Amino acid sequence: APATFPSCCLPSKPITPQIRPPVAWHAKMVFDNTPDFSAELLAFGLPILGLLFAIYYTIQTAAVEVKYRPRSKQAEYGEIDGKNEPLTYGTNGSVNEQKDEEKLVDDTEDIDPAAVKKINDALIRISGLITKGANAFLFTEYAYMVAFMVVFGLLVLLVLGGVRNWTTGIGTAVSFWVGCITSIISGYIGMRIAVFANSRTAVKSNEGIGQGFTTAFKAGSVMGFALVSLGILVLMVLIEIYRGLFTNSYDSNDDCESCTVTMYECIAGYGLGGSSIAMFGRVGGGIYTKAADVGADLAGKVENGWDEDDPRNPAVIADNVGDNVGDIAGMGADLFGSFAEATCAALVLCAQSKDLATNFTSMSFPILISCAGLFACIITSFFATHISPVKKPDDVEPVLKLQLLISTVICTPLVFFISGFWLPYSFDITGRTVHWYDAAICVLAGLWSGLIIGFITEYYTSFSYRPTQRVAESCETGPATNIIYGLALGYKSAIIPIICISITMFVGYTLGRMFGVACGALGILMTLATGLTIDAYGPITDNAGGIAEMTGMPKHVRKNTDKLDAAGNTTAAIGKGFAIGSAALVSLALFGAFADTVGITDLQLIGAWQFAGLVVGAMIPYWFFAMTMESVGMAANKMVLEVRRQVSEKRGNRDDSKLNLDFKSQGFEGLRSNVLDALNSATSDAKSNKNPQELGTKLGELAQLLQNTQEECEECYGKAVGAANPDLLETTDDQYAKCIAIATDASLKEMIAPGALVLLTPLIVGFLFGVKMLAGVLLGSLASGVSMAISASNTGGAWDNAKKYIGAGHLVINGEVRGKKTDEHNAAIIGDTVGDPLKDTSGPALNIVMKLMAIVSLVFARSFPSQEKGGYLQQMVGQ
Repeated sequence: APATFPSCCLPSKPITPQIRPPVAWHAKMVFDNTPDFSAELLAFGLPILGLLFAIYYTIQTAAVEVKYRPRSKQAEYGEIDGKNEPLTYGTNGSVNEQKDEEKLVDDTEDIDPAAVKKINDALIRISGLITKGANAFLFTEYAYMVAFMVVFGLLVLLVLGGVRNWTTGIGTAVSFWVGCITSIISGYIGMRIAVFANSRTAVKSNEGIGQGFTTAFKAGSVMGFALVSLGILVLMVLIEIYRGLFTNSYDSNDDCESCTVTMYECIAGYGLGGSSIAMFGRVGGGIYTKAADVGADLAGKVENGWDEDDPRNPAVIADNVGDNVGDIAGMGADLFGSFAEATCAALVLCAQSKDLATNFTSMSFPILISCAGLFACIITSFFATHISPVKKPDDVEPVLKLQLLISTVICTPLVFFISGFWLPYSFDITGRTVHWYDAAICVLAGLWSGLIIGFITEYYTSFSYRPTQRVAESCETGPATNIIYGLALGYKSAIIPIICISITMFVGYTLGRMFGVACGALGILMTLATGLTIDAYGPITDNAGGIAEMTGMPKHVRKNTDKLDAAGNTTAAIGKGFAIGSAALVSLALFGAFADTVGITDLQLIGAWQFAGLVVGAMIPYWFFAMTMESVGMAANKMVLEVRRQVSEKRGNRDDSKLNLDFKSQGFEGLRSNVLDALNSATSDAKSNKNPQELGTKLGELAQLLQNTQEECEECYGKAVGAANPDLLETTDDQYAKCIAIATDASLKEMIAPGALVLLTPLIVGFLFGVKMLAGVLLGSLASGVSMAISASNTGGAWDNAKKYIGAGHLVINGEVRGKKTDEHNAAIIGDTVGDPLKDTSGPALNIVMKLMAIVSLVFARSFPSQEKGGYLQQMVGQ
């Protein structure tokens, strides 16, 4: 072996170049001979490059000092008082650069140093509390994870070891534990960089929207590149270790204890570990974030008239932690599981081919596809940070969306390069001859389907387009029609994504059987690093806006973070669509590997057990959906009761009569004047109007006005109390921690039952009813789960954005703007409340149902009774 390669990259056997026979024009191509070390060089080198890239962005993020510096007296206090004109943006995204150059010059002499110090002290405290809350959740979650890892890992060891052989049992259990640990580390990295960057994004947003965007984007890139790189690197190390332990690997694909097939079936435990941890991240995180969100909104907005991120709210820190828990740790674990499962499924299917199983370079094809995608994503990231950065608010969303398009375009030629270089010209797999370009086409089908699914999801959920605008317009006739329109939108939004997934499946199976389907799953995950980057970007900017509000930064900072966050909401919808589409393809790829492993080559659904399994499988996602929805309600209830208790306790200890309340400064005079004018007008109408219908209409308008004014008066009173004594309802760190603990404990306890349903269903069905019924269960859960996941996520997203569309004053009915505190807005709020668990918990969590059931079936496939004998219950009843 050449001395220039490190020992970790050297094969355990002498390197033998694999020389392909000269077949047609392919023999004339320059890449006919591919030694093993070429695959190892890329499979180790590119992930290491990705990790170095993540470290580089981490260092750049850390270089931002967590310290607020006022720009100028006018830029700071003028914005606070609302006296300045709307901000303008220069070529680098800086505030007011075009109109007023002198505003860029710091002028701190006239600015109260005590006010600046107060902001900086609050900045350190609030960001520290969010970090502390995130750690509290993570370490509690880790305790559950460790217990699960030990118990389920021993189950894998004993079942596979006792039923098949101990080599398989030990090898699969070790792979399972490695997958669990890798997923935990990946989630921890994502969570840490998110809570590390949120305050820095707020600080940089003070300088300009471009600077704030770059900081958040680079922090999101750390998660994207670290997770993908770590996943590939650990998997390659695992393969190299097992390559040395399984002495007959790459000699043949016979079903022996030490051959290639057994080796990669053991490595499939890596995917099981990643997907199992995703259950904690996706389901637990979804329950956590909704419990905290409901508690914070109810106690703050409704009962006290506080702003959304008022630091006096006991649940506000838990709410900010929840953004990271659900959208960063949860989504990251979900997509890491997809990557691990798709790769393992493709590896198991490759091992079924005699032409591929004896060739290490060809067996490395699934991993090299992911490496090529990682390289494309690294190149793509420079478009957002250097080539075409954000310069004004309108640039943010196009720059983020362009990331997915550019990475897809770059990946396209790389797919042909990898396929032609590391696959034989033709090879046989499950009885079909597949050419290298067939495999490339299958990968490309998944790659471009993922892009289309993402953009279609955005079309149906963004209020920039007609579907969500129609949902908002339906609020004119009340919440019932809003919910009807929202449900219809969700169901309709599943049509094109399902067609894209079906085309990918058809192309894959036609060209390469189940191996082609697995290639499609690998294709949709090629841009995983970019998808994770723009997904992590959203919660970071959301937290940055909360920190800007809680610390009392100038209004232009919150305006910048809101504009950054608005684009993040759109890309979050794209990310969910991407995750659901990938989950469907991964699930089918895992099913294909399971079917090949147990010898099912032609599944006939017209049979008692198969048909029963299909119907039962279609029911599982509904059962899981109901359990997670109920869990959200129970966890949210506990949070609301705790917040009410704390606020009520504080109110009981205060005496407002001793305070010097200034209602005038809070706008009370204007409210009183509006009430008097409305009452006088109503009195005049009552005296002069002789039409009872017209008078009734006037009275209805008056009642609505008085109701809205009542809420505004209560808000005015709360603000006056807060202004008179800002420390009156000050929340301590322990009180924040109490709410965090409630959300953490409730979310993790409530997710046990849904997790048990998904993990145990394939085991019970496989052992008792046989693999044919289990095959029906897997197909049924996939068929209903993917449509249900898409419709639920998009319905909730559309209801949320319809509320924002109305709240922003975009809804005009009969020439009148119907904004906040109108019947239309109240109807939209009801829809959004119903949709919250749909889009943030139950809908996305269905990804886990599809994937985890399939990977459990694959790992335990050879332990189930054979299809000829049937399950143990089948044998007992003689069917």
